[in-house]
Amino acid sequence: MNKRNYQKELEQKIFYLSSQAEVPTLLLHSCCAPCSSYVLEYLSQYFQITVFYYNPNIYPPEEYENRAKEQQRFIREFPMKHPVSFLEGGYDTERFYETVKGMEHLPEGGARCTACYELRLSEAAACAKRLGLSYFTTTLSISPMKDAQRLNEIGGRLAQEYGVEYLYSDFKKKNGYLRSTQISREYGMYRQDYCGCIFSMREHTKN
Repeated sequence: MNKRNYQKELEQKIFYLSSQAEVPTLLLHSCCAPCSSYVLEYLSQYFQITVFYYNPNIYPPEEYENRAKEQQRFIREFPMKHPVSFLEGGYDTERFYETVKGMEHLPEGGARCTACYELRLSEAAACAKRLGLSYFTTTLSISPMKDAQRLNEIGGRLAQEYGVEYLYSDFKKKNGYLRSTQISREYGMYRQDYCGCIFSMREHTKN
């Protein structure tokens, strides 16, 4: 089976949407400002975006707040073609811990992370449905450490479940990750050194 080229699919979708009269709406799940930087630069040319900050996995609470504030600062300061708004989801940490119960000691990048992706993308899909937006997607594929195929498979399945179209993507392609680091430096962004949860923090500290 040929591996899907998600970046090419995204470019084809954008080419089609650019030929339409209306600017479509998009709910963009974001884990942090640095990861959202290139994604917003790219997608805000074609979409009216609501940045959805839903990350109950992040530990400790101070880290969560730092990322939320930095996300809002970036949206305020970065020039974008179409309007971009910010929406914060609930910091329901107990829901995260219940989701990954029994997987606490699994290595980073495995089944625990998949469950976490699904939790956050499910909330994003539900939110996009509730707000009546045309599409939803996530910034997570910008990271070289994140499996775009896994993320897109989850997103596609949730799109069918919630009835909101998922924007397939692999934002690390076409130097997307490199561009995100450049923008982060230009704007003096706070960049965390671990993915976000207590388990990834422990693994980072151990190494």
